[in-house]
Amino acid sequence: MIAAASIAILTTIGIVLSLVFNTVEFFRLYNAWDFFFGVEWAPSFSGRGGASELGVLPLLWGTLYISIVALAVAIPIGLFSAIYLSEYASPRVRAIAKPALEVLAGIPTIVYGLFALLTVGPLLVSVFGEGGYLGVDWQGGGRAVLTAGIVMGMMLIPFVSSLSDDIINAVPQAMRDGSYGLGATQSETIRQVVLPAALPGIVGAILLAASRAIGETMIVVLGAGAAARLSLNPFEAMTTVTAKIVSQLTGDSDFASPEALVAFALGMTLFVLTLGLNVIALYIVRKYREQYD
Repeated sequence: MIAAASIAILTTIGIVLSLVFNTVEFFRLYNAWDFFFGVEWAPSFSGRGGASELGVLPLLWGTLYISIVALAVAIPIGLFSAIYLSEYASPRVRAIAKPALEVLAGIPTIVYGLFALLTVGPLLVSVFGEGGYLGVDWQGGGRAVLTAGIVMGMMLIPFVSSLSDDIINAVPQAMRDGSYGLGATQSETIRQVVLPAALPGIVGAILLAASRAIGETMIVVLGAGAAARLSLNPFEAMTTVTAKIVSQLTGDSDFASPEALVAFALGMTLFVLTLGLNVIALYIVRKYREQYD
């Protein structure tokens, strides 16, 4: 058992060290200030001429923007689904609805990407594009932040719903009975007793969904495009850190060049960002959990 636990720990250490060593090598070849504060992403591999601009800000913004859109879709639908299944649905409906909802978690992400490219993108263009139903010209092509965000949100629904459902069911029935005994209705009990008690676990479920969104690649590649830009327009194509990691290491790359080593710097940046989100979420969970101990 000690050996099994050691393998897991050593694997984690190995992953971190591989990122650290290659990231240090990258910053020996490329200025760290230009990387962290640059607003242009324009790599130029050897033989293609020109100097590379490897600013990470457009990629981080695309990652966060698409993740925010995805969570805006997944959190309300997933949480409301969990509340319905745990508090309102009959056992027969629950036995059918919950497995059907969890089927979404088993669909490969490449299938979601194709769905974004072939169905959701053209549908959004038909609504928000030139000559669309609304008569506006907001979205010029199927690949956009909104396309990837909506489909990624669909993918995240079972993560939020299933975990939140289990957490809500774990709230002691005595708390519900006490609320009913004081004259509260079922909806008041859910709002004022069940959800506050389950809040730490729900925050954890949302964190899991956020981490899944930040690390997603195929939906972004097929649904959001490959343009690295700083923009607030959700109808424009953007890209993320993970998509650029794939593109930088695809093909005949010279791994001694900054254009290839930048993938490790991007990976380390994403690792630190995700770690920071986990620390913040852990603080929030502990803060609220103290009220119900």
